[in-house]
Amino acid sequence: MREWLSEAKAVDAAVYAAVAGTKAPRLDEAMRRLSSTADHSVLWLGAAATIALFGGSTGRRASVRGLAALGIASGFANLVAKPLTTRRRPEREELEQLARRHVPMPRSSSFPSGHTASAFAFATGVGQVAPALSAPLRVLATLVGYSRVHTGVHYPADVLAGAFIGVSAAETAARLLERR
Repeated sequence: MREWLSEAKAVDAAVYAAVAGTKAPRLDEAMRRLSSTADHSVLWLGAAATIALFGGSTGRRASVRGLAALGIASGFANLVAKPLTTRRRPEREELEQLARRHVPMPRSSSFPSGHTASAFAFATGVGQVAPALSAPLRVLATLVGYSRVHTGVHYPADVLAGAFIGVSAAETAARLLERR
């Protein structure tokens, strides 16, 4: 088991290094902005308001489901999972060409990605009620997850764990809201 974990950690670090070492000036600004827009769930709160405003009663139910899932995911990722882990954030090279892609380095544990957990929770929750919105929101959630690696604040495994937490939170929210 230790060997498997060691190899998985090596692959995780290698994928991070490949992303961090790739020059992608056209993506840098877009990923930095997307990552920053997802801070404090601003992106998802705006999406929820838009969906509720223009989506009729289905849109309002979808927004409630998405926000409930987001709350569960964010709470679990940030208040339970992060304090239980001590994974250090990636070491970022401070090369001038890469500096413009970086966002401020959070002080919390790297594992799991709270941004990704919130993104997948919202996308999955909304998609359960409004299936037509599922694919575009999941693409956006995936881009938010990638942006966290691209901007140098998470390893890929942190993002994968965040996605798992987000989808699980949406399932939990669905069960809780259907009981009412």
